[in-house]
Formats: sequence, structure tokens, C-alpha cells
Amino acid sequence: MEIPEDVRALADAGPVCDACLGRVFADRSHGLTNAERGRSLRIAAALDADEPFEPVDVEACWVCEGESGRFDEWAERAAAAVEDVEFDTYQVGTRAPPLIEENELLLREGAGFPEDAGEPFKSECNREVGKRVGRLTGTRVDFSRPDVQFLLDVERGTVEATVNSAFVYGRYRKLERDIPQTEWPCRECDGSGRRGRRSCDHCGGTGYLYDESVEGLTAPVVLDVMDGTEALFHGAGREDVDARMLETGRPFVIEVKEPRRRSVDAERLEADINAFAEGKVEVEGLRLATYEMVERVKELDASKTYRAEVEFGDDVTPETLAEALSELRDATVEQYTPRRVDHRRANLTRTRTAYDASGELVDPRHATVEIHGAGGLYIKELVSGDDGRTEPSLAGLLGVRATVTALDVVAVEGEDEPFEREEFFRESPDDDGTSP
Repeated sequence: MEIPEDVRALADAGPVCDACLGRVFADRSHGLTNAERGRSLRIAAALDADEPFEPVDVEACWVCEGESGRFDEWAERAAAAVEDVEFDTYQVGTRAPPLIEENELLLREGAGFPEDAGEPFKSECNREVGKRVGRLTGTRVDFSRPDVQFLLDVERGTVEATVNSAFVYGRYRKLERDIPQTEWPCRECDGSGRRGRRSCDHCGGTGYLYDESVEGLTAPVVLDVMDGTEALFHGAGREDVDARMLETGRPFVIEVKEPRRRSVDAERLEADINAFAEGKVEVEGLRLATYEMVERVKELDASKTYRAEVEFGDDVTPETLAEALSELRDATVEQYTPRRVDHRRANLTRTRTAYDASGELVDPRHATVEIHGAGGLYIKELVSGDDGRTEPSLAGLLGVRATVTALDVVAVEGEDEPFEREEFFRESPDDDGTSP
């Protein structure tokens, strides 16, 4: 059929508003709204038939039942739902009433059109309400990972606004020992602080094995500044509780759920965290990050450099120490699950590489060694041998007992590519001069 005949066939189905008419032809022209397209087509059909132009009131439309005329109202309601939320990007989704979807199908079938001709009502609603939300809020649409997602339930007449998480990336240094990375609930009372009617003796009634953690010294500050509902700490691996994390620091991301603020001053936040941690933990390089940075941190295939204070069971000479350490350089190490972690790790043999090893004696019974190894290499066991569960080991090569008495992590770096790539970060207020 020619377009004027197509239009008349659709109009003969009953009162159809301009938007519902235009939607059927949405894939045939561009640059117009469906309402503009429908009105233009209706005028062209009237001129072609030498008939007077008869506009149709949107409220009388049997297809959308007036919903095509309520886009402004929906946009205003969506903007009002997040009036106290700071965001830059958004996306609009629509749950169309089954009746409208059925009416659209009847309209197309009755006029001899394919059922998928043009576009459905919900697509137009997403676009038209979305454009209006952008104008009302001064934000932009994002179809990948927006700050805010709106769901318009047309049948129920509700607007649901989901505020997606915000992310802050940085590196932390842990300057004191016996501080875990994350909160460590007491396994005796399952974190409740009580055993029956009595306070738990194992944790002193706190519910935690340690009073402080890297998470507890950092995440609450970020949560408060971004005014969210919850903060989650994601680290690129973790060091032992009794090990310090020094020098380059360990990458981490703090995820804030349902934040009301996003454009925070990263330098000021960094200073606030460091003041709150009182020298026990330091953070640096804080930046606003994207959702993808969480997975990047959690999956980081990182090599690590450790510095260990080692005590020997017998005298060791500088020459024998140097020879043993040279044997560890570029060594392939096989480690059966260490005894100290076999209650929480699967029992299996892991193969890792010790890239480099160096050190010097403090006296015949003590040394400081530095080892650069692949992620997952257990350093304490590489030194001690763990009763033969790690081969080779420093103790085995020396032929004397060797025990790590103090351990520090001094570097955590990605092995294969630059870790902190720009596409995983968002602009902070400092980047565009809008910082308060």
C-alpha cells in the first residue's frame, strides 16, 4: 500500500492518536517524534483524499488510552524521585501495560501491518521521557552503567528509581601489624558477640576477632562523605593479618551503595581518611572509579614483593645464604596448602614462581630477605618449607630451620599490563574546576 492508504487503514480502526499512528511508521523516517510523524502523515493522507484534516485527541486514543500524552508528567515524577540525589547519567525503562501491547498488536494486524512494524509504545516512552528527564535534571543518558535507572510502571502508575553504586579507587598502606584487611567476625559466636545467654569469651563480646581493620578505618569515611546506605571494601588480594603493607600500597575499591553524592573531592577525602585512621592505615591516589574497576581489582593477577625478617635454627654464613637465595631466583615452587590455612583453603598443590630473591645477614642467626613472587605464593612457607609441603624452600636449601618473624609487603603490581588505565576512572570535581 502507499503511505496515505496505510494511514487511512490505520485510522479506520478507530480513534488513534498521532503518536500511536506515527509509531507504526517509526522505521520509515527519522528526525521527528512519533506524534509529529503521525500528525504529518494524517495531514498528507487528508490532502491526498481531498478530505478535511481531522485531529484526534490523545485522550480518546483506544490504543494507548492517553498515555502518549503523559510523557511530561512521567518525566517530572522521575526527576522528583531523585531531587536529593546527585548524578550525571541515567537510563529510563518502561513496563507497558499488557492492554496497550495487545492494542498495538490489534492495530497493526487489523490494518495488515507486520506485528513488529515501527516500534512499541515502551520504546517511545523510554526515549521521550528520557529526553525530558535529561532536560529537567541537566544529566545525560547512559545505556551501559548509569548512575540512576528509572522504571516506569505505566499500569500501576509508579516510578521506581534505582541509584547505582559509586566507586572510589586507591591504594592503602597498613602501617601496623595485627590489623586484618576486612572485618573478621568471631567464628565461635558467628559475629553475634554472645554464646547462649553469656557474652562470647573468645571475642570479648564484640563479635569480632580484631577491633580494627583496613575496611573499618577507611570505608566509613567514604560512606559518610558520599551519603550512601552501605560501603563494601574490595581489595586486590590481602596480606596476612600480622604483615604490614608498605611502600607502593595495595589497590582497593570502596563501593558505596545508593550514594546521594558523587562529585566528591578525592584529595580532601584522602586527607579525611588518613586523619581518621590515625597513622594505622594510609591511603593515596584516591580517584572516582567505574563499576568495571571492582572486577579489575578483585581479579588482578598481581606479583608481590615481600621483605621478611628471618630467624635460623643454626648459624648461617653470608656465602651459604647468598647461594640459597640464588637457587630461589626464577624457581618454580610447588606448595601444598599450608597448615596455617588448611582450615579455609582447599587441600591441593599450587605451582608458583619466585622471580627474585635477595638478602643479607644481620648476624649468623638472623637475616633480612626480599622476595618477588607471583600472586598466590606463600612467602612464610617458602622460607620455612612447612615440613616439606613447600619445595624448594630457603630452609631446605640451607639445611637449617628458618622462620619468618616479621613480614612486610612492599609492592603489589599487575603482571601483564598497566593496571590503572584511564578508562576505569571517572572525572572528579578537580578535573573540571568545580571542586568547592
